[in-house]
Amino acid sequence: MLQSTTDTRRLYRQIAEQLRARIAAGDFPLGSRLPPERDLALQLGVSRPTVREAVIALEVEGLVEVRMGSGIYVIDTVAMPGAAASAAFGPLEIIRARQVVERELAAVVARSPRRGLAVAGLREAVAKMESDLASGVMPIAGDRQFHLCLAEACDNAALLRVVSELYDERENPLFERFGRLFEDVASWRKAVTEHRAVVDAVAEGDAVRARTAMHVHLELTHERFTAAWAEEPEARRQRAEAQPL
Repeated sequence: MLQSTTDTRRLYRQIAEQLRARIAAGDFPLGSRLPPERDLALQLGVSRPTVREAVIALEVEGLVEVRMGSGIYVIDTVAMPGAAASAAFGPLEIIRARQVVERELAAVVARSPRRGLAVAGLREAVAKMESDLASGVMPIAGDRQFHLCLAEACDNAALLRVVSELYDERENPLFERFGRLFEDVASWRKAVTEHRAVVDAVAEGDAVRARTAMHVHLELTHERFTAAWAEEPEARRQRAEAQPL
């Protein structure tokens, strides 16, 4: 059961603590595999993304290991949460917060008389992303440059601070682990294409399209982080074997 609604801990932390308690109680012994994400979500009465954030939190703490293509395995039964992991915002809530803020920034910049200068900076950032990808480097530096360029174009120090602090949450241990699991060259190439759509809309001064393009980019980013776990084929196989011929 979930904690009381008066509990101020983030939901994924509550779920992580419930799973930790079950591991400590022997429900999931050392070396065992946890149920699939879908089953855990049903058992705990929460969404699959919430379970995912909880599992990643436990992996950062050293209790479980996510083995892509196999599942989630218990590798320790007594690890305690570190301060950094406990204080971290969930990656998915960070993306949602950025979506609310940055889609409006894109619209504001598209209407700005300074958008020409902003577009030059945005195109430079996209070019850096493409260059890094071509060199086999994950283009986080160019991505950060892109999003901060939009904020700078608004000429509002408070907004720039909000955008930079939200973006730099990528360095928290949960977000960093999400990135290693779900970001690769293919996903970043998709992101570059999405960035270009934002640039085109801003360059044309189309605020509605700029807002939509940024919303879509961060929505797709969220979807990439909530794509099916690699153990799902195994779960499907088990369900198929359970069906009568």
